[in-house]
Amino acid sequence: MPTALPPGAEVLADADAVAREAAARLLAACAEAPAERVAVCLSGGSTPKRLYRLLAGPDYADRLPWARIHWFFGDDRAVPWDDPRSNVHMVCEAFGPDAPIPASHLHAIPADHGAEAAAEAYDRTLRAFYGADRLDPARPLFDLVLLGLGEDGHTASLFPGKPALDAGDALAVAVPEAGLEPFVPRVTLTFPALASARRTLFLVTGAGKRAPLARLAGGEDLPAGRLRSAGTVAWLLDAAAAA
Repeated sequence: MPTALPPGAEVLADADAVAREAAARLLAACAEAPAERVAVCLSGGSTPKRLYRLLAGPDYADRLPWARIHWFFGDDRAVPWDDPRSNVHMVCEAFGPDAPIPASHLHAIPADHGAEAAAEAYDRTLRAFYGADRLDPARPLFDLVLLGLGEDGHTASLFPGKPALDAGDALAVAVPEAGLEPFVPRVTLTFPALASARRTLFLVTGAGKRAPLARLAGGEDLPAGRLRSAGTVAWLLDAAAAA
């Protein structure tokens, strides 16, 4: 039987098609952003990596308002930025050296400082960029948030059963024990931070995602299903995940 799909889901042929549709929606988010600054929250993983390569390639590089976009991270592992396990490393590698990203517009989590210190620093970074200590539902922090779905139902580094799920008003918190390999401490944005978005886009590809999609459809309390965004939420799935 087909996998039950989340509300707002669109099924595309393969991971490349998911990346192309995500790129189109990122362009739309930039066009609709009400301010001169556009805030995009990035996700780790192989599917977003395809998207980032596409954005820096010939089909999109000249269409993106690079000078307006500020890039943030939904989570990262507490490793140096040159470590292959780092999301910063992956994103910079995927964009490539020629992507015209102003250095001050790539807001990386300082994960090499240790998870606790990095979370506190990134919380301050987000609030400073936002310009207030408290998030206003009428003025979202992000124009677009990209998220994935783990095989255990996690999103960002919000793992089942971990304290970060109930982080209160914090925007970023440490995750001392990851729920999946590699078992290194992490930093993650919290539900309040991720929910403060005009658009949220889940990118889900591969047969390994059928089980968590079915668990979500069955009403199981998984982290990815807890997100209640201030804006729209859409799911881009490939045929393998939705089969």
